[in-house]
Amino acid sequence: MIPLHFSADVQAAREKNHPIVALESTIITHGMPYPQNVETAQLVEADVREKGAVPATIAVLNGKLHIGLEADGLQALGQAKDVAKLSRADIAACIASGGTGATTVAATMIAANLAGISVFATGGIGGVHRGAESSFDMSADLQELAQTPVTVVGAGAKAILDLPKTFEVLETLGVPVIAVGQDTLPEFWSRASDLPAPLRFDTAAEIAKAHITRGVMGIAGGQLVCNPIPQNDEIPTADLQPIITQALAEAEAAGIAAKAVTPFLLGRIFELTDGRSLTANIALVRNNACLAAEIATEINKMKSV
Repeated sequence: MIPLHFSADVQAAREKNHPIVALESTIITHGMPYPQNVETAQLVEADVREKGAVPATIAVLNGKLHIGLEADGLQALGQAKDVAKLSRADIAACIASGGTGATTVAATMIAANLAGISVFATGGIGGVHRGAESSFDMSADLQELAQTPVTVVGAGAKAILDLPKTFEVLETLGVPVIAVGQDTLPEFWSRASDLPAPLRFDTAAEIAKAHITRGVMGIAGGQLVCNPIPQNDEIPTADLQPIITQALAEAEAAGIAAKAVTPFLLGRIFELTDGRSLTANIALVRNNACLAAEIATEINKMKSV
């Protein structure tokens, strides 16, 4: 069994049976520059605490799987160079070789499940890339949702993806896709899309009850909770689509592929929106962290009855 290294806050929460929310670390290492990356991570952790739960930012540091980072560990990760981006395929190899890596959605789900954490907040999941019918480029996040029993709260799938194919794959894999408070799925930086929501819940308690019920029934996998970005922070789809199309064309022309695609696209979209995409991204991550804390609290209450 891989030893888990719990931060003091997370260890105390485990001992006192307080709700815990897992947080990924790629947003720190691959999402934005220092010190804004650390400042944003601290804001997200503070949002979780304000809602009554304990944040557990997950990362591999020098071969150790950390469930929750102390302040010095967060600072070190925020300033580290050439940090590996870990998914299901390489998290074990990183630990075994004594490496340092930041966890994607899939890797964070694996670590959260090992630590007994039921809820994870992120920005948005990976999915089926545009042109996947020839490239076969599909995120491991989709299979992870089908097999690991963690409820993932995000603003849907990233808008740079082929969203209809992404949600079709999730349906095939039997993953519950839940829109919060609306009948259409959000489109990451935009609140709504023309994709109907397979499921809709309006409260954290409903989502928590569905999570527990799946566990009682022995159904494998987690839930994807699609939480719309706050209205004041969204970027309308009409504004974004031409920019996404341009960034995709540039990536293809440059021969960018595999794990390099998403960071390149997000970087170009940041430039082409004059930074609006990053501002929106921070807002939606914080919004998701708040909802995740509410869900974790409700799960904790229901399991205590």
